[in-house]
Amino acid sequence: MHRKLKPHHVAKILKQKKLTLFTPLEFRRVFDVSQDATKWFIKTHVKDGLFIKLRNGLYTLTDNPASHYRIANRLYTPSYISFDTALSFYGIIPETIYSVTSATPKGTKEFNAMNIRFVYHKIKKEVYTGYKPISHRGSTILIAEPEKALADYLYFVALKRRGLHYERLDLRKIKKTKLVNYVKLFRQPKMNTLIKKIYADFRKPQRIY
Repeated sequence: MHRKLKPHHVAKILKQKKLTLFTPLEFRRVFDVSQDATKWFIKTHVKDGLFIKLRNGLYTLTDNPASHYRIANRLYTPSYISFDTALSFYGIIPETIYSVTSATPKGTKEFNAMNIRFVYHKIKKEVYTGYKPISHRGSTILIAEPEKALADYLYFVALKRRGLHYERLDLRKIKKTKLVNYVKLFRQPKMNTLIKKIYADFRKPQRIY
């Protein structure tokens, strides 16, 4: 028989192991308890506020939650952070984005967790590339390279599923040759026109208010 788990001890161990975002299976492996005991402990301590339920089978510590980007990677897999979220992360657009938008080869999906909107846009499998692991707030996240984030975004603009509504993109942080190579993967001629437009706009003198 395994000793009874104590909430403060569980929280301490999860933090030590940097497992503040976990599934029931991961919880069982850490604490060596049965499936029933795991289910009961997690359900009980979601109710009392020790854990936050993000979706069925995925939880985080309330007082030390995983980053929104890490959560985005785990809520719906496979996926990587892209579009406006990645463009904002790199400072290519000045706006702060309050939802987390990702690319996935699976179906389009949306979740709401921790008062954050997590959106997943489907892209073709042949263009599901151009992302990398980086260290972010003590964990590893998957995020598009700057050029691929912009290419993903322009693809949806070309399909008229998004608007080119950001007044100014900071293209100094974009390698144009790399962007063009990613755009070729989409086989969408309208994207080439969009590239010409954003570079023409970028070369215009910046307005002074």
